[in-house]
Amino acid sequence: MAGARQSVRYSITVPLFNEQESIGPLYERLKQVMEHVGRPFECVFVDDSSTDGSLALLREIAHRDNRISVVGLPRNSGKSVALCAAFGVARGDFVITMDGDLQHDPADIPKFIAKLEEGFDIVCGRRTRRSEGWLQRLSTWSANWVLGKLTGIHIRDWGGGFKAYKRELVSELPIYGELQRLIPVLALRRGARVCEVPITTAPREHGISKYGIVRKLPVFFDLITVRFLLRYLNRPLHFFGSLGLFSLAAGIATGLWLAVQRLAHGTHIMAEHGPLMIFSAVLIVAGIQLLALGLLAELLVRYFHESRGRSLLYEGASILLGQSETERQT
Repeated sequence: MAGARQSVRYSITVPLFNEQESIGPLYERLKQVMEHVGRPFECVFVDDSSTDGSLALLREIAHRDNRISVVGLPRNSGKSVALCAAFGVARGDFVITMDGDLQHDPADIPKFIAKLEEGFDIVCGRRTRRSEGWLQRLSTWSANWVLGKLTGIHIRDWGGGFKAYKRELVSELPIYGELQRLIPVLALRRGARVCEVPITTAPREHGISKYGIVRKLPVFFDLITVRFLLRYLNRPLHFFGSLGLFSLAAGIATGLWLAVQRLAHGTHIMAEHGPLMIFSAVLIVAGIQLLALGLLAELLVRYFHESRGRSLLYEGASILLGQSETERQT
């Protein structure tokens, strides 16, 4: 399979951890499917500091086949970091991600390719037949439903790792924590088109699963982060200012009511409404602090944009220059 390097159309990226027994069969299946596709491709395997000899086996395969790239992470960093490393190495116009445990069938790759060639920016695999127990399926369904409602993106299977992207879309995305599941949400800022294709999921043949119900919980914290970034990244004062004004108004209103009680009815405020007076003061102070925090965030955002240049504000816009047929992408 050795040959000269050439322009790559598809990059198949596979993050893995302790999957030595699955690597050989996966490589053979990938080779068979992609050679049948008939377009230049590469496979990027990212070893997340395995302890079972996976990295040595991958390097052995890479020596035989120059279409194989191997990235070995110095420490176990998680799937998001592994994918980020793969995106940085991948050279293809399109990047396809899949797991290294043989549960994703390489025979489904042409489905992703067909949608990418139609013009979609992100193609998500939707698992139709699953081997998990009812509790795992229930937790997955609940997580997918909540994510769909909060993001407004109608994807029925957020957790699957079988996805495909345009490389320019993901090469600069900041991916950390559990954000690999939320790449479609991050891509919305760039106007991405998203679709799903059905895939088959086989039972695990070797090793043990690295994911469970507990691993789904951090996704919701990352979703809060992404939701905030999508709405308020360039206008943080709108978020902190709204909370600050609400807190300030509530504190002032409560303080005015207490003042009326004292002046009009002679009520002893500390004796009868002491906790309420303290709560009013806390609301006022918190409101002022939130407003100040929003202003500081605005200054940081302004400094960031000014340091990067004004073109960042309209990144991705198509510009047609006057008296010229040149159309450029900023």
